[in-house]
Amino acid sequence: MTLRELAAGVRESIGLAHKRDIQLAAEKLSWNVAGPWGRSLVALGDDCAALPDGSGHLLLAIEGISPELVKASTRASGYCSVLVNASDVFSMGGRPLAVVDALFSTGPEVAGQILEGMHRAASQLGIPVVGGHTNLQSPYAALAVAIVGRATSLITSFDARAGDDVVVGIDLRGKMLPENPFWDATDAPAQRMRDDYEILPKLAEAGLVRAGKDISMGGLAGTLLMLLESSGVGANLVLDRIPCPAGVGSARWLTAFPSYGFVLAVEPSRTERVLAAFSERGIASAVVGTVDASRKLTVSSGDERHLIWDLAREGLTRGPEARGRRA
Repeated sequence: MTLRELAAGVRESIGLAHKRDIQLAAEKLSWNVAGPWGRSLVALGDDCAALPDGSGHLLLAIEGISPELVKASTRASGYCSVLVNASDVFSMGGRPLAVVDALFSTGPEVAGQILEGMHRAASQLGIPVVGGHTNLQSPYAALAVAIVGRATSLITSFDARAGDDVVVGIDLRGKMLPENPFWDATDAPAQRMRDDYEILPKLAEAGLVRAGKDISMGGLAGTLLMLLESSGVGANLVLDRIPCPAGVGSARWLTAFPSYGFVLAVEPSRTERVLAAFSERGIASAVVGTVDASRKLTVSSGDERHLIWDLAREGLTRGPEARGRRA
């Protein structure tokens, strides 16, 4: 596959298509934030809603799990529902406090498998499941999980600046699932996993990270693009620098969803300390690009470079009036 074909394939990937679905909610809701925090203090576009609480921020997020995943991998869907929410909280420099779920099922057998998966993840990460909604009379199985966390120092998607290093940290101690573009590194001792996630709030509290997100269904390319859109900047992604597991092609890896993966914008004088924090925990990390003012995401290899997305011409998660702005 040529680099041009790779760039085109990333653009058309299903992960990015799902992210573009967010435009509808952004159009209808982004400019209707009100309440005791004030519109300017709650930025819509982060992995969690960050609500100022005086000495920090309460973090609130929710994930609906794909019906296809619930049907095909019932226990795994329960596990992922807790994991992805926790990752959203950690990505913003926070620590999870508790989760609740909304579970619909055709009966106790399917529901039990989903709950077993949730229990495994909650136990591994040390996050209590404190309540929710359960319906066993549904004609189908469906799952959504919400989380609350807290951050004393916040990592947002809105503060990347031209000149920042693009840093990734990905746990490569895992395997690619054959049926989904999902890199599974969850077969880890509970304490190791908790300590690995603790990297993010510690980096935030040390003031070492300018902006960041957890790598989600859009893969590395799509997640970076969302960060760039929120910050109103661009970047070049250097393909040859991206930590990648053996036997996984670049095209698949750029759009894969790793169970542990973060992309960060870091001021260059602080980059070595960020890389060292991941390295000390056995997490693969590298500088994979540089933030610029172009509002374009490109990918390069050697002297060749191709455009993935031009945010000045087309939004990803927001309409034209919202690009590069806080809500």
